[in-house]
Amino acid sequence: MTEQRLHHTEHTLTVDAPAAELYGLAADVTRWPALFGPSVHVQHQLREERAERFELWAVVNGEVGSWVSQRTLDPDRLRVTFAQVRSRAPIASMRGEWLFRRLSPTRTEIVLRHTFSAVDDDPQSVAWILQGLDRNSPEELAALARLALYGHPVDDLVFSFTDTVRLTGPAADAYTFVHRADRWARLLPHVGRVRLAEPSPGVQELEMDTVTSDGSAHTTRSLRVCRTGEWIAYKQLITPRLLLGHSGLWTFADGPGGPVVTARHTVALDPEAVSEVLGEHATLAEAREYLRDALGRNSRTTIEHADAFAAGRRKRAVARTA
Repeated sequence: MTEQRLHHTEHTLTVDAPAAELYGLAADVTRWPALFGPSVHVQHQLREERAERFELWAVVNGEVGSWVSQRTLDPDRLRVTFAQVRSRAPIASMRGEWLFRRLSPTRTEIVLRHTFSAVDDDPQSVAWILQGLDRNSPEELAALARLALYGHPVDDLVFSFTDTVRLTGPAADAYTFVHRADRWARLLPHVGRVRLAEPSPGVQELEMDTVTSDGSAHTTRSLRVCRTGEWIAYKQLITPRLLLGHSGLWTFADGPGGPVVTARHTVALDPEAVSEVLGEHATLAEAREYLRDALGRNSRTTIEHADAFAAGRRKRAVARTA
């Protein structure tokens, strides 16, 4: 068997922002799909105050893959260590750390280190892994810097909200409606055009033209990860002008109180676009309210039409057996 050698990378960026604030952004992995370009979805398996394990779906060298990582959080030393407990070939192992070095009260050096091995230490695999790290790591560092440099509290710019709608029929039918987004242009009033592709099982690429409640038209492009019958996660690659990032999660469940669909949104607001989109005197609070209403309304509309679609299927099935 070929010995698996360890390879090391280090990426750094100096930012005019407090170290604790930057650490907080990296430590909260639930925000990553809305903040980091490569991240698509995070599913926690364990979450404690200073330790966690999760599955992360992300784009590496143009392809969506997933792996399971565990992390140890150290807010006192401003350090996050991580290791993949289930890697995806050609990666055999991967571990590393985030460090946030205080250069002054308002200036920080961010250090992101990786140590990895490739399956059979194949040179092409090593090059592929290095290419992914050299592409994704600087992008993630820059995303942290960009958000911190706006000078607003993070919670004013990055926030989540959830809508839950009770269904009149099985959650499985609602899942089918959301999964088959290629039919949305015919079935949803706020969708004008759709292009849907599935480059690999469970992964979808979705592009569509939508209209918000105020009549504004937007073209969005998203990556979606689908767990059959359970949930559909998505991350917008092209966002409306008001957003720096937007990720979401549809969950479908037949609970004791009846079937429900829950739509969760996590958004990163662009403060520089607020006055352009909403008017010269608009505030961040008004922008958050606007996004909450616009995105929530579109989700609720989709759920309502999914329920109506499911009801129609049930009626047709009954008619065929009558």
